[in-house]
Amino acid sequence: MAFMCATGKHRKPGRVKRTTAQAAGVAALTTTGVIGTLAASPALAAERPAEQTGLTPVLAASDDVAQQIDAQASAQQRAAERKAAQEAAAKRVKEAREAEARAAREAERRRLNAFVAPIAHSYVSTGYEASSSLWSSGSHTGIDFHAASGTPVHAVGVGTVVSTGWGGAYGNQIVIRMADGMYTQYGHLSSIGVTVGQQVTAGQQIGLSGATGNVTGPHLHFEARTSPDYGSDVDPVAYLRNHGVNV
Repeated sequence: MAFMCATGKHRKPGRVKRTTAQAAGVAALTTTGVIGTLAASPALAAERPAEQTGLTPVLAASDDVAQQIDAQASAQQRAAERKAAQEAAAKRVKEAREAEARAAREAERRRLNAFVAPIAHSYVSTGYEASSSLWSSGSHTGIDFHAASGTPVHAVGVGTVVSTGWGGAYGNQIVIRMADGMYTQYGHLSSIGVTVGQQVTAGQQIGLSGATGNVTGPHLHFEARTSPDYGSDVDPVAYLRNHGVNV
């Protein structure tokens, strides 16, 4: 037995059918340009607000993030440039200080190594180890520089005065410990111008030549020694020449 719908009665289409029909209708309207026409109509657009798809907020958020990233990158770049500039400046300062330190060390080295003759514009009148009965040791323990009484006597280099005063046969004398560890002695002085413990530099006047002690006439007796005491003498001419002074 077959059942038939009553005439004039229609069932409501199912959900699947409605959805399918709506989709087909939208497609048809899109194809014919109806939807575009409706969207272009200000009146219709006003009456029927566009659906919120969420695309605009997403794009706006993406722009904000991009701007933040750009700002952060710019800040990092500026910070890196500042740091590089600071490091470069610090390097220049360090190099300048190192250069100054090297120059100061070189100047100090030159000062310590600078030597002069004890009597300016003079000559050696009696050589080292010359034989004579005038000396108790039988030979000359130093060299004599020709000089009239009162001629300025200079320290031959940088050093510290370790002894001044009467030295027996040497008369008035000065003994200086040099910066290189050697000792120099200046004898027969008429005047002493330094004191024990005083620091002296090359060319500094320390006294005046004379004829005190065991002498036959005014001159300067000069010795180079390994200690401050008599008997430790070495060749004073070789010592001075080793320091650039030709006598």
